[in-house]
Amino acid sequence: QVQLSESGGGLVQSGGSLRLSCRFLGNIFATYVMGWYRQAPGKQRELVARITDGGGASYGDSAKGRFAISRDHAKNTAYLQMNSLIPEDTAVYYCNAHSIISRNDYWGQGTQVTVSS
Repeated sequence: QVQLSESGGGLVQSGGSLRLSCRFLGNIFATYVMGWYRQAPGKQRELVARITDGGGASYGDSAKGRFAISRDHAKNTAYLQMNSLIPEDTAVYYCNAHSIISRNDYWGQGTQVTVSS
């Protein structure tokens, strides 16, 4: 059973940076596309970024140019580097693992990111 453990959220001022980490346990890391999603109060969950096992990355419109997703296969961990944060980035950020074999999705518990103006 896949388990995802997020860390790195918190409170930051506008213009600041945070790095989120997502540790992957329970299966073969390389067979999963890793992603970050976020959900703000009253809004739908949206894609922030995703990365394939080969390192190909794609981003949601809100993240382009400011955020960078990466993964470390030796540590079974995915990261989201967030720069130039703005209050609109305030949300709960969720790590996602999508199996390229079974097409199953797994979610972390979420980590709160709050950007103050």
